[in-house]
Amino acid sequence: MPEPTEQQPTSPVLARADLEALMGLALAEAALALETGDVPVGAIVVGPDGAVIGRGHNAREATGDPTAHAEVLALRQAAEAVGEWRLAGCTLVVTLEPCAMCAGAILLARVPRLVLGAWDAKAGATGSVWDIVRDRRMNHRVEVLGGVREAECAAQLVDFFTEHRA
Repeated sequence: MPEPTEQQPTSPVLARADLEALMGLALAEAALALETGDVPVGAIVVGPDGAVIGRGHNAREATGDPTAHAEVLALRQAAEAVGEWRLAGCTLVVTLEPCAMCAGAILLARVPRLVLGAWDAKAGATGSVWDIVRDRRMNHRVEVLGGVREAECAAQLVDFFTEHRA
């Protein structure tokens, strides 16, 4: 798995303390998925000014929608908030490395920054198994900052799967 990125932030929104606080919001969002038996993954979208403009948690079980991943739901809400599909200047914060579908959605929304908690060695598509968001063949690339509050993000998932597989 990739090592957590230790890049210096390019804006105040990306200061390490801010990233950790934002990941706390994503972790709280992930906990909401537990109410419906969904895998606890949470995501938030932060606008250029640092305000949260989108939130989402996995809702596949709740809705019967295979595309109801935390990232997709947060991106939809953010696009509605800004009034367009381009989320230039925004940051997506998610508790688990996005899958291929979500990585594609991140690219299509033109999100410039992704902050993730736990890496996904089985289905991760932003640096682990694949690196769709930084593929040179794509017309847009995403800055990936990984490993933010990684232990907490991973523990939330491990606890869920331990309980559901027992």
